[in-house]
Amino acid sequence: MKNRLDRWDVPDYKNTLVDAHAPASLLKLWYRELYDPLIPDAYYEDCVNTEDPDKAKEIVNKLPEINQLVLTYLIHFLQQFSNPEVVSCTKMDSSNLAMVFAPNCLRCTSEDPKVILENARKEMSFMRTLIQHMDTSHVSNLV
Repeated sequence: MKNRLDRWDVPDYKNTLVDAHAPASLLKLWYRELYDPLIPDAYYEDCVNTEDPDKAKEIVNKLPEINQLVLTYLIHFLQQFSNPEVVSCTKMDSSNLAMVFAPNCLRCTSEDPKVILENARKEMSFMRTLIQHMDTSHVSNLV
């Protein structure tokens, strides 16, 4: 599936039964394989040191424009999955979505396993804050 998409050979998903995990894994892989993380290293410490929704939004607003747009679109996408009707089916609430996507958007540069483990929790918290509180209504008409 990845090779087909890399060649822009997009399968007809409307008429094909596809395991939902495959496109989800590809999306995570795409973010993880970016040369620079979606949230640049210069903003990492600010991200892991806030749980305040307003401060989190300020951090996003400081990102380079393309990073802001892509992150906002991703958060908008994840917010759709965090709706209670969808969660009742998928069991993927905002905490679970944050756990899955945080490591693909934020990268801890420390080599210390203790720091990496502690920051993983903080990365998830930051992503959960964005999923729960970020206004992404302006991106619904972009694509």
